[in-house]
Amino acid sequence: MIHKVTLIPGEGIGPEVAAATRRILEAAGVQIDWEEIAGRTGKPSDQGHVNQAAIESVRRNRVALKGPMATAIAGGAPSVNVALRKSLDLYANLRPVKNLPGVKSHFENVDLVLVRENTEDLYSGLEHEVVPGVVESLKIITEKASTRIARFGFEYARRHGRKKIHAIHKANIMKLSDGLFLRSVRTVAAQFPEIQYKEFIVDNACMQIVMDPLQFDVLLLPNLYGDVMSDLAAGLVGGLGVVPSANIGDDCAMFEAVHGTAPDIAGKGLANPTALVMSGLLMLDHLGEQSAAERIEAALKKVYRDGKHTTRDVGGTARTNEFADAVIAALKPV
Repeated sequence: MIHKVTLIPGEGIGPEVAAATRRILEAAGVQIDWEEIAGRTGKPSDQGHVNQAAIESVRRNRVALKGPMATAIAGGAPSVNVALRKSLDLYANLRPVKNLPGVKSHFENVDLVLVRENTEDLYSGLEHEVVPGVVESLKIITEKASTRIARFGFEYARRHGRKKIHAIHKANIMKLSDGLFLRSVRTVAAQFPEIQYKEFIVDNACMQIVMDPLQFDVLLLPNLYGDVMSDLAAGLVGGLGVVPSANIGDDCAMFEAVHGTAPDIAGKGLANPTALVMSGLLMLDHLGEQSAAERIEAALKKVYRDGKHTTRDVGGTARTNEFADAVIAALKPV
């Protein structure tokens, strides 16, 4: 079967890791017809906003693979990443976090999944200046969005044999907004009695996860807490360069690397494509190509276990293409 997939290479090191990932997926025998398109418009009049043609492409193909995109700090154009997720109603952000062999970390046997609501909360960036020197940001939580992310999380846990879900909140202070999130999650949790349900206040959850990440299985979070804690969790296993991400909606899905664009090494062939490769594996699972995903994952782990062709960010000396070549060489035949 030939899969039509939108490819948004991204910026900085994005095109390099996207090209390496594409080579690895194709070497595994997966037939993909790529529709490559820029995520950001190049028109000065648009001020670098999201490319509407990219949105239309993902809607048409229903699946996308995306490299990193830069977001300006304290000014500039709105986040292209947020615009894509909201425009396509990709309401579920899925962030599996597991150790890779040979990657130094403070913990072993980490195996947890963060499920983050992806469309509302403070992360939506709904804000305005009331008067000079006073800015108001809107934290909007709805029962609809909270319920559907809870259902996504519990159904994911059931399908993948996960036994425990922690809902993360700050309802002791934000009693209405986070309180609504919690009530919505509790209603869904009651429908999944086989899954153990617990709750943690977000600041306590941050402390607990760096003290003992093995106590967690699935974390269910509103948008902003999910953004913070998913990066925190990635730090437990080596950083954003070695973990995948998926954005899933009812009609389409986008799989992306969530690390930075690393402009200091862009174009030098030094980037590590692991995060995008692993995001590609989530994409293959989504497309029903589980066998190819398993073969690539095994090859990836072999390269890390051998340690001879890893990139410098994880202690090796290999260039981007050398790493990709090694993964392809480690692929077992069908």
